[in-house]
Amino acid sequence: MSASWADAADSDREVNPFGDDADQENTSIDFDDYEDTPIETSGEDVPPPVHAFADIELGEALNLNIKRCKYVTPTPVQRHAIPILLAERDLMACAQTGSGKTAAFCFPIIRGIMRDLHGERPPGSRTLYPLALILSPSRELASQIHDKAKKFSYQTGVKVVVAYGGTPIDQQLMELEKGVDILVATPGRLNDLLERATVSMQMIKFLALDEADRMLDMGFEPQIRKIVEQMDMPPRGVRQTMLFSATFPREIQRLASDFLSNYIFLAVGRVGSSTDSITLKVEYVHDSDKRSHLMALLHAQRENGTEQSLTLVFVETKRGADTLENWLCMNEFPATSIHGDRTQQEREEALKSFKSGRTPIMVATDVAARGLDIPHVAHVVNFDLPNDIDEFVHRIVRTWREGESGVATTFFNENNASLARELAEVMQEADQKVPEWLTRYA
Repeated sequence: MSASWADAADSDREVNPFGDDADQENTSIDFDDYEDTPIETSGEDVPPPVHAFADIELGEALNLNIKRCKYVTPTPVQRHAIPILLAERDLMACAQTGSGKTAAFCFPIIRGIMRDLHGERPPGSRTLYPLALILSPSRELASQIHDKAKKFSYQTGVKVVVAYGGTPIDQQLMELEKGVDILVATPGRLNDLLERATVSMQMIKFLALDEADRMLDMGFEPQIRKIVEQMDMPPRGVRQTMLFSATFPREIQRLASDFLSNYIFLAVGRVGSSTDSITLKVEYVHDSDKRSHLMALLHAQRENGTEQSLTLVFVETKRGADTLENWLCMNEFPATSIHGDRTQQEREEALKSFKSGRTPIMVATDVAARGLDIPHVAHVVNFDLPNDIDEFVHRIVRTWREGESGVATTFFNENNASLARELAEVMQEADQKVPEWLTRYA
C-alpha cells in the first residue's frame, strides 16, 4: 500500500468532518484562566514554548484546519509540547484532562506524516502498516481522539482509523482496508488485529499513549508491553514516543524509562486547582438524604433559568447509576446513565443524548471521569465521592473544558473522612473557602 497522503485527489473527496457546527468549536473559551498555570520542564535542550499557532510551522493544510476549529491561542500543554515534538524529541507530559492534550500530540504527528514523502509500505501485502499509533484506555476516548484527528487531518491526505473492542470487528476491518496512516486503538482490539496479521507495527514512526496512568489502572500494562516490546515495532530512539498522563505514579515513571529515549518531562500544573474557574462546593449530606438533596439542586437550576445546562452526577457503582437514573426519570428529570456494563451502542447513545441536551442529566461511574470531551457541562455533582483525590480532580474538571467555568458540588459525610484533608487542600489551592466543619474532619 503506497503512502496515502501522496494522492491529493483522495483528500478532495473527503467528507467534511466539521459539519454544521464548525463555527461553534472553541469560541467560548476563556484562555486568560490559563496564565497562572504552573509549568515544569526538565531534560536536555528543551525547545522554547510558542504563544500562537501562527508561530508554528505546521503546513498550510493543517493550519487551515486549526482555523476551522477556531483555535487561536495554544493552551499551556500545547505551547510547550508541540515545539518539543516537532523537534522530534520523546516526551512525557503530565497534564489534566481538558487541557488540550489531543491537539498537542496530533498536530506534530500529522505534520510529521505529511513531511515524510518516502513512507512506502511493502508492496503486495494485505497487512496494513500504519505510521502512527495512538493508544487509549477506553472506547469512548478512542472514538473521541479519532473524531478530533479526522478534523485535524482533513484534506491533508493523512488517513485516520479507529479500532476498539465491544463492537463487531467487521466494520473496523473495512475501514482499515481503505488505508491507514494513524491508527487510534484500545490495547485489546489492537492485539486482536496484530494476532490476525491485519496490522503490523513495523513502520510505526510515532507512538502516543494517552491517559497512560488510566491504562495502568485498568490493567493494560501487559498488553501495552506486548504491543511495544514484543511485536515488530521499531525500538525507542528509532520511533518517536510520547506519553501523556494526568498523574505520574511509579508505574508511569517505569514506563517512561522503558519506552522513551532521552526524553523531556513536561508538567502542567493541576488544572482545576490552580484556577478559580470552578466554583467548588462541599456539603455535608447523610447517605439517606442524598437523593432529596440532589433534587433540591436540580430544582434550583430550573428556578434560575438554567434548566438546559448539562449536569453530570458521579456515583460509585454501576447499579447505583442505574437506580439513580430511574429515580430521576420517575421524578420528571430527564436523565441517562453511562457505566462499564452498558454496551458500546448504549454508551454512545447516552453520550449523544446528554450532549444534545435531550437528557441534560447524566449519571456516571468513573468511566466518564477522564478523557471524555463533554462541552458545556455547567454542574458536576459528586453524589458519591471517589476513593482518591486524583479521581476527584478528574471529575470536577468535567465542568472546566479548556477554560470554560462551572460549578462542582460534592456530597460529604463521615464515610469520606479519609479524603477530608486532601479535599480541603484542593479547595485552598483553588482559592475557595473551606467549610469549618470540613477542617475539623481534616
